[in-house]
Amino acid sequence: MRGKVDWVCDRLEEEYGAMEWRSHGEPLGALVATILSQHTSDRNSERAYDNLRRRFPTWDAVREAEEGEIADAIRAGGLADAKAPRIKAVLQQIYERRGETRLDFLAQMPTDEARAYLLGFHGVGPKTTACVMMFSLCRPVLPVDTHVFRVSHRLGLIQKRIGEAKAHDALERLVPPERVYPFHVHMIRHGRRVCHAQRPDCGRCVLRERCDFFSAAQDAAAGAATNAPATAAARKRAPQERETLHGLPPV
Repeated sequence: MRGKVDWVCDRLEEEYGAMEWRSHGEPLGALVATILSQHTSDRNSERAYDNLRRRFPTWDAVREAEEGEIADAIRAGGLADAKAPRIKAVLQQIYERRGETRLDFLAQMPTDEARAYLLGFHGVGPKTTACVMMFSLCRPVLPVDTHVFRVSHRLGLIQKRIGEAKAHDALERLVPPERVYPFHVHMIRHGRRVCHAQRPDCGRCVLRERCDFFSAAQDAAAGAATNAPATAAARKRAPQERETLHGLPPV
């Protein structure tokens, strides 16, 4: 299975290009951005984050603000009345534990320790923690969102029954540490552009050769539409605009 993961990584790199693993910003900003990205589009959560930073110049200013003020600032991201108290509570807990509203110290902590620290906050789960660890701290902790989960399951890398939460650990055991970042980013791109939740475009998928989903579809309906060559219209569906990931700056 690890050999298959290496093959998948190689094919996706050929399709979408090599990636440099770089930090997307300081960890507290990444944490807030990821909370804002929950249950909304990356574009909307990015707007909410930008509005929040314009309205409040420091994280202490956010922490000291009324929940309603925070909610007004992040309204563009959706579920503002639920996310505002969560953000305020996390910032307050950080301040009470450390005497300052910062998370830069996580860079000096071992990966397991830093992960456990983040998971200690109410409302911060494995995916949010993994996003901060990977995108900000450049640690080999793999976030599993709906795209990564769907594509991984269709390829046969994980079983659907384990769910997204346990998929973090399962995929982390398979993906080499140095390939965690490009694997995550490329799987999201592939899920958005080709391996759609409905009507995946298997005809132009670079992974179909070793895809369990495609193989099963062929067996069930030999020569069906999933094995047809790509059309010009299908190729036009690939977005050309910039992409964000979990509300964090584009790669």
